Amino acid sequence: MDRVERYLASLTEEGRYRLLIEAVIDYAIFLLDPSGIVTTWNPGAQRIKGYRADEIIGEHFSRFYTEQDQEAGLPARALAIAKHEGKFETEGWRVRKDGSQFWAYVVIDPIRSPTGEIIGFAKITRDLTERKEAEKKLENAREFSLQAQKLEAIGQLTGGIAHDFNNLLTAVLGSLELLRKRLPDDPKSAALLENAVRGAQRGTTLTKRMLAFARNYELNKEVIAIPELVRGMTDLLQRSIGPSYNLETRFPLALKPVEVDANQLELALLNLTVNARDAMPNGGDIILAAREERGAAAYTGLDEAGKYIRVSVSDTGEGMDDETLRKATEPFFTTKGVGKGTGLGLSMVHGFAEQSGGRLTLYSEKNRGTTAELWLPVAKGSVQTVATSQPVPAKSTRPLTVLAVDDDALVLMNTVAMLEDLGHTVFEASSGQEALEILRREDSIDLVVTDQAMPKMTGTELAKVIRNEWSDIPVLLATGYADMAPRDEIGLAKLTKPYLPQELTAAILRMNPPRRKPDRVVPLHSQPRTAK
Repeated sequence: MDRVERYLASLTEEGRYRLLIEAVIDYAIFLLDPSGIVTTWNPGAQRIKGYRADEIIGEHFSRFYTEQDQEAGLPARALAIAKHEGKFETEGWRVRKDGSQFWAYVVIDPIRSPTGEIIGFAKITRDLTERKEAEKKLENAREFSLQAQKLEAIGQLTGGIAHDFNNLLTAVLGSLELLRKRLPDDPKSAALLENAVRGAQRGTTLTKRMLAFARNYELNKEVIAIPELVRGMTDLLQRSIGPSYNLETRFPLALKPVEVDANQLELALLNLTVNARDAMPNGGDIILAAREERGAAAYTGLDEAGKYIRVSVSDTGEGMDDETLRKATEPFFTTKGVGKGTGLGLSMVHGFAEQSGGRLTLYSEKNRGTTAELWLPVAKGSVQTVATSQPVPAKSTRPLTVLAVDDDALVLMNTVAMLEDLGHTVFEASSGQEALEILRREDSIDLVVTDQAMPKMTGTELAKVIRNEWSDIPVLLATGYADMAPRDEIGLAKLTKPYLPQELTAAILRMNPPRRKPDRVVPLHSQPRTAK
């Protein structure tokens, strides 16, 4: 028998038990007297809870509980359950010596004398904080994934609705503009017409926000410096929120540029600033700040290795509860009164951020304010001074022979009417296949104006066939969908729906299509519609 075996054999049963307890460091194992006073303390308890044996023996075990649990009487209830049911088992937050909290798995067993009398309790505690944090991260990831799927589904539905709505607005606005030319000079009629136009234009703004949320709005990206952009719109922001609010900007001296649509970023910052104002009905401070960050995948879902500029808008207002915060970016959800908000502001900002390669994150506590953060990827290029584009002169194009293509009868009628009003000769087709038949039959077509979203053959697919068979015929693509633009491999000119006659004129002027056969006589069997 070696020395270790002889030592173990010399120990009493109580000695072996104490040796075992002293060797355990992953569990806090200690005894309590019947009233809850600590009577023993093992190394595992010291490691987990932070107290030395001489600091805690003789103290009541309730000091390991949070103040809320102590006020609720949880320590006494735990001993009572262990006494009457033979065991108490639970998980919950416990407090270390330094005041920090940890997630504990706790078991309390009663210790009885040979006569059955309770003479104390054995308490075992295990620190499960790491497991709890892992579960929380997993739950956050699952919640983020579900929210992303939900928003993606809503975005697809919203984008489809906005596209159809854009078609209707194209017909409405175009018809109103054409009607304006034909109305007699009557102030009352002119006022009613102007009211209708403004209403349709408000609808146009709504569809743009819906498409931005759905990431189906074409972005005109450029490399910009955020401090300069904000300085250029400070007066607008201050006028929008009013004199009762203090607008403060905090930007570092050196901040890398981002590549975004400047107009959409301005609209996003305006939306966030107005939201901050509305959360502080009695006035307050709004802070607009920016700084460079690396993607924090844990809470933004961004590429961990990517560099981003985090633009934040913070207020000291009413804040949001958890339920409101979860719904905040959903389209048409608003906490404002009837008629005071569309519920599309944050939705638009969310869509803009996603489409720009970034993310919108919201942090808020009830009565403690809200911070909205736009994470935008750092631009690879440098800021360039872009010359201000000159407005297109308000003049008509020379007469052309135009093929108008759209599967929506209302939009097609409106497009034909606009082109005719501009003095053009117009053929019309309701599908890509019908358009090709006309092109193969007629050799006088100077320009094709086509819708993008059509069944069986899209506008871009039609344009590719035209490019292959009639390389000298330019194509103007009319669409409200931005996701068509990045996949355009042949450099099509584009016109965003809804559009007005002057915008159609400007687009044709920029293309400057040549007359193919100006002196051609059109056969009687295929007479086009011509301007009256």
